[in-house]
Formats: sequence, structure tokens, C-alpha cells
Amino acid sequence: MIYLVRHGETEFNAERRQQGHMDSPLTALGRAQAHAVGHLLKRQVGGEDGWRIIASPLGRAQHTAQIIGEHLGLPVETDRRVIEVSFGQWDGRLRDELAAEFPDTFGRGDWQFAAPDGETYDSVESRIAEWLADLPPEPERKVIVVCHGGSGRVVRGAYLGLPRSETWTQPVPQDAIYRLASGAIERFDCELSVQP
Repeated sequence: MIYLVRHGETEFNAERRQQGHMDSPLTALGRAQAHAVGHLLKRQVGGEDGWRIIASPLGRAQHTAQIIGEHLGLPVETDRRVIEVSFGQWDGRLRDELAAEFPDTFGRGDWQFAAPDGETYDSVESRIAEWLADLPPEPERKVIVVCHGGSGRVVRGAYLGLPRSETWTQPVPQDAIYRLASGAIERFDCELSVQP
């Protein structure tokens, strides 16, 4: 079983700025989202042995994972294969600016992969598939992964064997988690009213 978590809201998210391999701190809402996810996961897996938390090396995922780890009493492992998609020269740019500068590109569903010097979909899919293949088989698999909007979409797409067009249009909430188990995916929404 895998629980998939997107990091909490960041300053760049609030500004609608592409992050990619750049980073920005969690906002107050982002920290509240991480605590809400921690509470939810404690209800889902609390008290069970054998669980691991694996996070992207980027600060926003690490901070979210550390908050979740505090709720579960678990350390955080890091795996670069679940890092966010690199948007190359578009990392750090405002989406509105990019849409104005590249209107034809932004009309496409997978515009993120058109960025100069950016990562290709195939390379992201390859590293995610390798990560999934290295996990223990079900039912021994007990992993909470904290990653990103883009890489999280690809994790779910690879798990279900979805085509690229369906993979890249999946929602990427920061106040919900996904359980990947027995060949199916289920979403659980958080209660943001929960205080740390």
C-alpha cells in the first residue's frame, strides 16, 4: 500500500509561479495542510508497524514530510526519483507571464513539458517506474510518499497504467491523500480545521 501526499501550499503556489526544481517555503496554509494530512494518516495507519515515509529532496516536500513524521513518530527518508518535474528555464516564472509569452503552448494539456531545458515526460515516467519497481510487493508495501503535483500525477498514472493524456489531467490537491492498493486508487480529503 502507498499513501501519496502532495506537499502543502508554498509561497510560489500562492503566486502561481512554476517551482519545478526551485523551492519556496510552505505558507501558513501549507503548514496547516501538512498537519491535517498528518492527523488523517495517523487515523489511517497509526499503530501499525512497518510504515516508511519517503520524500522528495526538495525543501517543501521535506518540510511537509517532517510534519507528517512528527504525527506518526516516523523518520523521513529521501529519494530523488520522486522529485518534481524540472521545468528548465520556466522554473521560477509566473504562469501568467508564460501564458502571455507562449499562448500556443499554454493551450495544450501538457504545456509543462515544452519548457526549454526542461525534463521530458518520458524521463519522469522512467524514474517514477523505477522507484515503484524498487518498493516491496503488496501487501508488504507500507509507504507514505511526499512529493509534488507533477511527480504525484505520474506516480498514480504509472500505478494504474494510464496513458499520458489521462495521467497529466489528474487533480493535484494539497489537502487530500491518495491510497494506492490492490490495483486501485482512493482519495481521502483532510479536515483543515484540525489544529497542530
